[in-house]
Amino acid sequence: MSENRPPLPPFSQETAIQKIRAAEDAWNSCDPARVSLAYTPDSVWRNRCEFLTGRAAIVAFLQRKWARELDYRLIKELWAFAGSRIAVRFAYEWHDDSGQWFRAYGNENWAFDAAGLMRERHASINDLPIKASERRFHWPRGGPRPADHPALSDLGL
Repeated sequence: MSENRPPLPPFSQETAIQKIRAAEDAWNSCDPARVSLAYTPDSVWRNRCEFLTGRAAIVAFLQRKWARELDYRLIKELWAFAGSRIAVRFAYEWHDDSGQWFRAYGNENWAFDAAGLMRERHASINDLPIKASERRFHWPRGGPRPADHPALSDLGL
């Protein structure tokens, strides 16, 4: 039984944006099991300096991530696409258990299989400490970014 995760490649600008928004919404849920279903069972990741293979490793990684990165909120934006590949830029805000806020900036390169599951994810990310008053991502935790919330480019990020 094969899994399909539309939209499927090859991507148009419209379907690439749909794929990106679906990923953003899943990651904003902070539900590792839900997020992992968008990836092939043998998906390969590089996240910062950590290398992962497979859904079980992805779930374990995300559990650790969201235990440390509290009140996480993410915005992704299309950078480029071609065929079965999408490049995104993103920013997310979070705080640690001491209350220090951060904004993480990064880029991801994605490669999909024919069923629309991500088989590769390569992420480069940098964290910037910010004051709580500098936060720009304001919507209820664990939910999707509202449709009327500004995108990265609108926020000057």
